[in-house]
Amino acid sequence: MKSYYKHCCIEDSSVTSVCFLLSGRETVGSSNMEDDVSLKFRRQLLLIDENLVAEDVAALKFLCTDLLPFKKLERVKSALDIFQLLMAEEYLNEEDTFLLAELLYRIKCHSLLKKLGYTKEKVQECLHEKGRVSPYRQMLYELSENITNEMLKDIIFLLQNWLPKRRITLSALELLILLEKQGLLTENNVQMLEGVCMKVSPDLLETINCYKRAKVSLPQQENTLPVKESSLSHTGDIRVFASPQETSIKSVGSNTNDNKAANLTQGFSEMNLELPGEFRNVENESKKMTSYKMDGPHRGFCLVINNVSFDGSLQERKGSCKDAGELERVFTWLGLDVRTYKNLTSLQIKDVMQTWQRLEDHKDRDCFICCILSHGESGAIYGKDEELVSIRMIMSHFTAKQCPQLAEKPKLFFIQACQGKEIQRPVYVEADAQIPDLPSMQQSVSPSESIPEEADFLLGMATIDGYVSFRHIEQGAWYIQALCSKLQLLVPRGEDILSILTEVNEDVGRRVDRWGTKKQMPQPAYTLRRKFIFPIPRDPPPSQQH
Repeated sequence: MKSYYKHCCIEDSSVTSVCFLLSGRETVGSSNMEDDVSLKFRRQLLLIDENLVAEDVAALKFLCTDLLPFKKLERVKSALDIFQLLMAEEYLNEEDTFLLAELLYRIKCHSLLKKLGYTKEKVQECLHEKGRVSPYRQMLYELSENITNEMLKDIIFLLQNWLPKRRITLSALELLILLEKQGLLTENNVQMLEGVCMKVSPDLLETINCYKRAKVSLPQQENTLPVKESSLSHTGDIRVFASPQETSIKSVGSNTNDNKAANLTQGFSEMNLELPGEFRNVENESKKMTSYKMDGPHRGFCLVINNVSFDGSLQERKGSCKDAGELERVFTWLGLDVRTYKNLTSLQIKDVMQTWQRLEDHKDRDCFICCILSHGESGAIYGKDEELVSIRMIMSHFTAKQCPQLAEKPKLFFIQACQGKEIQRPVYVEADAQIPDLPSMQQSVSPSESIPEEADFLLGMATIDGYVSFRHIEQGAWYIQALCSKLQLLVPRGEDILSILTEVNEDVGRRVDRWGTKKQMPQPAYTLRRKFIFPIPRDPPPSQQH
């Protein structure tokens, strides 16, 4: 069954899937072997489609803007639609799947690369020679990832005189496309973008500056990719000019658009958009970071998903129940309403996330916390049925768009699971991972790539990517025990969560197995905008209540 994020209903998506699979068998005169290869290829694409959420589809559409006719892209409802367009334009086929691999790499869906026979590292190696997404498109996408909801509101406010009145809500990607359509933003003119970024968040300028520096220093041989027809072509016929001294991307007949951008820049001046010197004080003031509001009527909900036993070859996670019990005691002490789930399948995990995503009670809570204890691989955790669930997909249920009740509130996720290949284990220490069957499983997904491209998230991983995490079969996991211990010690001292996790890193980093040969280092990643500080509980910590 497709994710509920999909734009179409389940019945329609099922029909679409069947038609997509059968469409590859319509070639006249094709052999049975060719049919089998085509069907296998389309099944791979279908599996990829089923693991992409609405935000991923929007990102794919944006990255394909220079490659596919925009009028056709506007009708896209699912990733399958994009795949069909790419195949029709001969960008994608059974023999050459690199463009799709590049797109998945760009939107940080690295766990799906293995379905195409790629790893993150392999894609990186081939990008220089085979990459199709232009540096300009990459820059805009990267910029959109760094634009928070607050920034987006400010940008739309500043540009309201240049935006159609009929459009009330826009995503960052939709806003950029709209600016391109109106000729206010082109490959060769990003003045308008610089102006709004300077006013809203000077930090965003670094992304644009990197693009501009690379644009004038690219060697000639890197600028050989054609720009295909797009509905954005009203800005002029795109031509690429390269010389040993300078490489520039010029738009023929773009004087009108450049003038529009110049007029817009002049308009910024009238709105008191001063030169960079004005923002030095802004940067200093930003360092005086405030804290998230944590004085509401209810602290929030904390989910603990504890997968101990599995249906197939994965070993029982002995000691995990001690971790789950400790998490429940500590977060209850911190004022959260803790709900514990045990031995959930991959589908049940997704169902639980959907249930809590739709909960209206979040609006009266200060925060949301989710702890998952299971076996895992890079960027994903295992359900009881031994099917992988993407950490990014789990967290994406709670973005401001998908769960508006938690908008601008901190959302913390703690994952106790391996993120790489299993190693030899001592008797009393087990690793939360299985042995991968294929080398392609050994890919790298950093925690920051699992976090949705939105503010107010924190992801605490038990280990850095590619490595195992350790769990004592009686005393519990090193990471969870250190986390619970440091929370009890440092919350009463008024420490913020990042300071606490630094102490957790130090604690776990000092631990070794019984032979002194196995080490572990946790890794937090976050998009928090303020300090997250738990209010000091009135009762003593659970460890002192016995």
